[in-house]
Amino acid sequence: MRGVLPLVALALGILVWDLVVRINDIQPYVLPSPRLVFTTLVNDWALLWSSLLVTLSVTFQALLLAFVGGVALAIAFNKSRLVEYSFYPYAVILQVTPVVAIAPLLLIYLPQQAAVLACAWIVAFFPVLANTTLGLNSVDRNLVELFRLYGASGWQVLRDLKLPAALPYMLGGLKIAGGLSLIGAVVAEIAAGSAGAGSGLAYRIAESGYRLNIPRMFAALILLSIAGVVIFALLSLVSHLILRRWHESATGEG
Repeated sequence: MRGVLPLVALALGILVWDLVVRINDIQPYVLPSPRLVFTTLVNDWALLWSSLLVTLSVTFQALLLAFVGGVALAIAFNKSRLVEYSFYPYAVILQVTPVVAIAPLLLIYLPQQAAVLACAWIVAFFPVLANTTLGLNSVDRNLVELFRLYGASGWQVLRDLKLPAALPYMLGGLKIAGGLSLIGAVVAEIAAGSAGAGSGLAYRIAESGYRLNIPRMFAALILLSIAGVVIFALLSLVSHLILRRWHESATGEG
């Protein structure tokens, strides 16, 4: 039922969409029919696929940088309250500042590709940092004291207790960051497209809008949506494979 019902709802939505276009004789530059969108997707596949690869490359680079940087900084926060109190507020400021406002500035001061990557990294970084910090700080203090009682060093406590305990939080942050990194890349590519540069899928959407090529815009948007779903599914699968043998969230117990 969980697999069939969404497909039924999707089919009904496409049917209603097609009927609305046909009954009202809506022109393609206003609202294309599902058949025209699918035809455009097939005919423009080479262009859209190459643009999608550019966007996905930026997305996964930003996700990797966000994961490495977020985990490293979270460990630094856990090891030193001075570091946490000094830098955590700036991480919050970076998160709450709309990336759509930051993107034009970054495009001024950085090369186009670096600016797009920076935007994607900015929105993906904080979920990893915040979740990993929460996980590291949520470890049972009795277990920490037990490790110290047996003579474990601070790094041994971190490696053998805190990081494994924080792993579910870390992976949860990574799943959130996956979608956000794609959003950041899209926003930056649209800003770059407004400046007349870019080659990603979001740039194709902006370009299609300027040319009133609405069927290509819909086709590119569908590809972006599918890419976001696939990214979330892959990260969920990775999380499940890592946690399935021991954590309640993946074993189905508890």
